[in-house]
Amino acid sequence: MDKENSLKIFENKNIRVYWDADEEKWYFSVVDIIFALTESKDPNDYWYKLKIRVNEESKIELSTICRQLKLLSKDGKKYSTDCADMKGILRIIQDIPSPKVEPLKMWLAQVGSERIDETYDPEIAINRALDTYRLKGYSEEWINQRLKSIDVRKEFTDELKRGGINESKDFAILTNILTKVWSGHDVKEYKQFKNLKKENLRDNMTNMEIVLNMLAETTSAEISKKKNPKGMKENTKTVIEGATVAKIARQEAEKRTGESIVSSKNAKEIRKLNSKSN
Repeated sequence: MDKENSLKIFENKNIRVYWDADEEKWYFSVVDIIFALTESKDPNDYWYKLKIRVNEESKIELSTICRQLKLLSKDGKKYSTDCADMKGILRIIQDIPSPKVEPLKMWLAQVGSERIDETYDPEIAINRALDTYRLKGYSEEWINQRLKSIDVRKEFTDELKRGGINESKDFAILTNILTKVWSGHDVKEYKQFKNLKKENLRDNMTNMEIVLNMLAETTSAEISKKKNPKGMKENTKTVIEGATVAKIARQEAEKRTGESIVSSKNAKEIRKLNSKSN
C-alpha cells in the first residue's frame, strides 16, 4: 500500500492525513479534527467520551467507521491513530457540539436537499455539473466533449451489464483493460502520470484523450452488440477489440503530428495554458 503522510492546515490547526493509493482516499486524524473544532485540552479523551455518548444515545459504534493508521506524532515517532475518510469525518462531526461545526452541518443539509431534488429532476444535476465545470475554467468545447463522454460511458456499461457484468470490481477491471490497451496506461498508472490522486481521470484529459477514450468505449459497445458476449472472459475480448481500434487511431495521429496524444498534463495545467493563449 502506497502511503503519504502530510499535514493539512485547518484554521491554523495541523490535521495529519494519510493517502491510500489503492483506495484513492484521504484519511484524516480524528483527534486532530476534534481539536481543530473544539480546542479541547485533551482531544483523545474527548474522542473517547464522544464514542461512548453516541453509542449510548444511538447505538452507533463510531470506531467502526475508523481505521488505525500510524501517523507521525510531535515526539517524532509514529503511533496508531484513529483515522476516517471524508464520509466518516462528516458523520463524526455531526455529533460534535461546536459553533465551528454548524456551517458544515448546514452544508450537509443543503447537499442532501440538492440530491433529493436531483432524483426527481436529473436535469438539475446536469446543469449543476455544467456550472461546476465552467467555474473551474473549462472551455465550452471541452465541456461538450465531457458530457458526450458520460453518455458514451453509460452506453458502454449498459452493454457490459447485458453481457452479464454486474459487479463493480468487474467494471473496474474491464475499464482498466480498455484504458491500458488504447493509452498504454491502466487507470492507476494514467492518474499517476498526470499527478492525480482523488481527481476523476476523465476530468483531466485533453480533448483528444477524451475522444480516443470514447472511441474505445463506443467501439467496444458496438462489437458487443454484434457478438453478444457472456461473462468476463468473452466481454474482455470485445473490450480489447474495441480499445485496439482506439490504439491504432492514437498511433496514427501521433505518427502524423509527431506528438504524444497521451499527455502528462492535468486539468489545472491545461486550463492555465488555455488562459495564457486567450
